Parts: sequence; C-alpha cells; structure tokens
Amino acid sequence: MPKNRANWPQPVTQAFGFGSRAEELFSLWDPDLRLIDWSETLKERLDFADEAAVTLRDVYPALANPELAALVQLVVDTGKPRTIHLGASESERRNLLLFHAKAGLAVVELAGADVDEAAKAEEQERALLLHQATHDVLTGLPNRRQFSDKLGKALPVRGKTGLALMQIDLDDFKPVNDTLGHGAGDIVLKLAAERIRKTVGEDETAFRLAGDEFAVIQIAREQPAEAERLADSLVSEFKKPFTVDGITVFVGASIGVAIAPRDGNESEQLMKAADVALYAAKKDGRRRARTFDPSMLQVLEQREVLRRSLRVALQHGEFFIEYQPLVERSLAITGFEALLRWRHPILGVISPVAFIPMAEADGLMSEIGQWVLEEACRQALTWPAHYTVAVNLSPAEFLTPGLTDRVSQTLDTVGLPAERLELEITETVLLERTINNLDALNTLNVLGIQISLDDFGTEYSSLSYLKNFPFDNIKVDKYFINDLPDDQKSQTIVRFVIAMAHGLGMRVTAEGVETAEQAAWLQAEGCDRLQGYFLSPPLRADLIDEFIHRSLLT
Repeated sequence: MPKNRANWPQPVTQAFGFGSRAEELFSLWDPDLRLIDWSETLKERLDFADEAAVTLRDVYPALANPELAALVQLVVDTGKPRTIHLGASESERRNLLLFHAKAGLAVVELAGADVDEAAKAEEQERALLLHQATHDVLTGLPNRRQFSDKLGKALPVRGKTGLALMQIDLDDFKPVNDTLGHGAGDIVLKLAAERIRKTVGEDETAFRLAGDEFAVIQIAREQPAEAERLADSLVSEFKKPFTVDGITVFVGASIGVAIAPRDGNESEQLMKAADVALYAAKKDGRRRARTFDPSMLQVLEQREVLRRSLRVALQHGEFFIEYQPLVERSLAITGFEALLRWRHPILGVISPVAFIPMAEADGLMSEIGQWVLEEACRQALTWPAHYTVAVNLSPAEFLTPGLTDRVSQTLDTVGLPAERLELEITETVLLERTINNLDALNTLNVLGIQISLDDFGTEYSSLSYLKNFPFDNIKVDKYFINDLPDDQKSQTIVRFVIAMAHGLGMRVTAEGVETAEQAAWLQAEGCDRLQGYFLSPPLRADLIDEFIHRSLLT
C-alpha cells in the first residue's frame, strides 16, 4: 500500500481548530472509499492484517447505515466538509470530520475534548446563521421574518394583557437618500434604528421590516394608554435632527397604532388596522402618531371610491381648467396659469390636493397632464398674442419616456409658439438628480419654452438647482407672502430671493398675493410678477375675455 505522506493535509486539522490528538487519528481514502494511508495510532488501534483491502466501512462499521453512507457520499460528490456523529453513550461518543483531499477523502476522528470543541464550534456557527436569518444586516434589529413569527405567536391575546402593534414610517427619508446618497441614507437608517431601540422598554420589541419601515410590538396591561405613550416618545425622538457627515438633516416619523384584541386578534387584521392608522397619521400632516379608530376605515373606503372614479374621470369629461391671471409689476396682464379641476358627478368639485397624489401614485398623470397641456395651449390661442400660459408638470410625468417629444408635438399640433408656453416644475423633479430629468429640462429650454421653479422656499431650496439649470422664473411660495409687509423675517427672505434671482438673470413671481399692502410691498421691492386673489381668483375659460377687456379699460 502506498504511503504518500505528501497527500496528508495535516494543516487542515489545525485550521479547523483541532489539536494533535486529532492528527493522530487521521486516514486518507480514494474516491471508492478504499484505504490509501492512515496514521500510526489509528493503524495500531485497528490492526488489520491486509491493509490493501481495508474500506471505510471496515474501519467505521456504523457508516454502513444508509443515512450516514449518504452523508459520506455527499462529501465525496460535493467536496464540502461535514461532521458525522457516532456513538450514543458518553464513552462511545466520537465525531468524524470528513473533507475533500487531493487523493480523495480525508477523515479525522475526534474524541473527548475534540468532540466538545467541534460541537461548540458547530453550535456557534448555527447561532450565527440563525442570527443572520432573523436580523436585519444594516441595523441589527430583528427582521420581517422574526416580526411575523413573534406576532403570530403572541396572537390571539387572552386575558387582561393587551398587545400593541406600531407601524413606523420615516418622513422625508427619500430626499435625504436622493440628495446625499445611499451611504448617507444607510447612516440615517442605523441612527433611526438606534433611537427606536433605546426608546423601547423591556416588553417592547423593535423590528426593521424593509427600507424606511419599522415596527414595534408592545405587551402591556394598560392599553391603549401605554402604546400611545410609547408612540409619542418615538415621535418626539424623531423631531431631533440627525447629523450625517457634518450635515444636519431632519427625518421625522409617522406611526400607526393598533391594539389587540380590540382592533383585531390575528396578524393580518391587526396589521391592516395599524396600516390604516399610519395612513391617517400621514394624512393629518405626518410626524405624528394615530391610534386606529373604525371611522378611519370609512375615510379609507371613501378614498378608494375616489381612486376608482379618478381612473375614468378623463374619459367621462369630468376635468376642467381654471385660469388665474399673472400680472406684471405695473399690474398689466402677462398671461394665465392653468389650474386643473375635477368635478365629480356626486361629490362636486374636488381639490387638486386630494386627487393629484392619487393620480401620480396610480400612473395616471401622464395622460391627464397631456390633456391639460393641449387644452391650455388651445385656450391660449384665443388670448392676445403676447400672453403666456403656465402649465404645471407633475414629477410623475418625468418618469414617462418621451416627455419632450409630447410637449413639442402638442405645440406643433395646436400651433402655439414655444415662447408662449411656461412649464412649472417643483423641486421634487430636481431631487431625483437624474441625467434624464436635467436633459429633459434643457431640451425644453432649447425649444424656447420658459421653465419656472414653483413653490421655491418650501422644500430644500438648494442653490445648486439654480446653478445647474437656468430657470426663467422663480415662484416664491405664498407661505412667505402671507404676512408681508409686517413680518421682517419674511421680508428679508423675499428680498434675498428677488436679489438672487435678478443676479442670475431670472424673474420672480410672488404667489398668493391677497391684499393691496402685499402687492404694494412687492412692487416696491422689484418683484417681476404677481399672482393671487387680490388681482383675481381663478377664472373659468368663458370669463377670460371679459376679464381681459375690463383690464384694458382700467
């Protein structure tokens, strides 16, 4: 029998953490499980007369068991190491470590302390794999799998103890991710998880479900009082700023709370109730907690009815446009802004604030936006030739391919000169920071279309936007106009925006001008255009000619 000691992978036993005793009980086998070589200690112990005929089953008869034989063959076929346990009693307890060797199969017999060490290592490996399977890698919190298991085991609730489920969504997390990058977003998620972890108590468990979604399961006798106390504490924690790479960012939390058994006593019911409460928290302004109430379901059902109606509103001719005048500093009309309205056949006129987010979420804005654009351009052809028409572009429309082609084709079809069209976008479009969005804006600008940045000052208002894209016009949000000319802070901000815009070659439009005092202050400060109820409310299309005629006479 050949004795090729070079085939002995002795360092492997050391790499597995086993001592010299393991190396003394070593054997090497060919792919057919016939003995190639073995250690002197193992040879002396077994004392076979004809070594050439020795098989693995001769040395370890227990491996004739079909299940154990299958494990041995699996190591031969795959090359993956495996430990096989032999012997039931303490005195007979042995482990065989099988692993691939150059010649075929290597077997190390482990006994005594080596068995304990191997078992400990295997247990630690199992514990690590279990932790990885049940915990979120980024934050270390229990993951959705463990959440489902814990909630399922805790329900149904019986007796006086109540269970609270809290669904937590981070507010304004996406803008942080978009503006500062995913690395910064990950830091915020870790910091958010840490705030939740330190706020929850002994009978409260926090989970990360996905993205910026977290959950807390709370067991307490005084429900819903204890749940509401914890939810308020969490909301307060998230009112504090986060610091990411020296930059201060604000990411709040909206929380929906459901109580078992009151709001449901099985997982799906309770999760639905918490989701409904979370929706209510966001609808009420975000950065707050709401506890489920059955009336919330009615609001949700009404919203779903509205959503179904919205899908057919365009086909049924329920949309219409009102036009609000835009006037120069001299109060001469320069054009109108087109404002979309929806007249529901049962509910009457519905505010755009209520239905535009639905249309964006359901992918309807491309079709609706195209209708608004074409309708407004046709209406503008009936106005004096120097009047412009301003049309709002939804951020969702930038996600649909071919936006610039559609706008260009609409102008050609209707026959409206490009310089008479003004497209208004919000900062949300720029927060995406995609090449496609900037390319689309630049293409529209090259066509001669005017581009306005709407609601300036209410979001991030990054000056990099103004540097990276040459807007024709900046619209100051009415929030800063409301308390002019009495509030010095608002005055300072508006003066700054006007001076900055003029320095960059851009015009400024003030929205929400409601009083003569506001108009006079803005005129004196050099604001280029005014818009608001002081000048005129939005008008139906059939009233515009009369309004223009009256303005020419004054």
